[in-house]
Amino acid sequence: MHLLELGAEVPDPLAPYLSVDRSKPRHECWVTGHMVAGLDGSAAVGGRVGPLSTKPDQALYRAMREIADIVMVGAETVRRERFGPVRLSEQAQARRRSLGKPALPPVAVVSRSLDLDWAARAFTDVPEDARTHVITCAAADPGRLAQAQRSAVVVVAGEERVEPAAALRALAGLGHRVVLCEGGPTWLGEVVAADRLDELCLSISPLMGSDPLPVSITPPGSGLAGFALESIMAEDDTVFLRYEARRQEGRQEGREDG
Repeated sequence: MHLLELGAEVPDPLAPYLSVDRSKPRHECWVTGHMVAGLDGSAAVGGRVGPLSTKPDQALYRAMREIADIVMVGAETVRRERFGPVRLSEQAQARRRSLGKPALPPVAVVSRSLDLDWAARAFTDVPEDARTHVITCAAADPGRLAQAQRSAVVVVAGEERVEPAAALRALAGLGHRVVLCEGGPTWLGEVVAADRLDELCLSISPLMGSDPLPVSITPPGSGLAGFALESIMAEDDTVFLRYEARRQEGRQEGREDG
């Protein structure tokens, strides 16, 4: 056991995240989960993440999108959080262009039902080279699917449900090599159960008493996934943890490949 003490100030909190080598994912693309939790493990207050997020966490949350080729999020989170298009600073956009990337990463909304507001900014207020993607399944309502195809780039991943492994293979096939998953807990749990989460960036907010909703809800029988702690930072009373998935030959008992 080690006693952790506050060390040297980090001039740019994003710099340690930008320096991570994400060029060698365990599967088809590198998947980073970025979540916030209270001290009691809850991931929401009144059904929303916003009230749980501190000022330092909000700043990192916005900046972290620079690492992504695409930002993936579940439909319920989009509805509850009034999700909009990705915004980055001019400096961040310039760094992305210098790497041959579009200035802004697109958003990918995961939805089986396609019950989405197609007039929302996430679909209407986006540049042509960062059109919002919608990831759905073959069983989606045909009328809603047609609407989705008019409003977004549609990815069909699975027959009766959206399958994480199929979704990520499809995104990798479109050139999205680093996928930033911003939840929600149900979709993140599906990604973990499919053994597709390479990295988890978890902010710990100094609050208790929020919703009984964990950061990740894995399906029954999924088994355990192991992660290694790679870094710890803190600002004010918020702690920032970064983990990477442990690379291993076999899966733990009870877990199936997605």
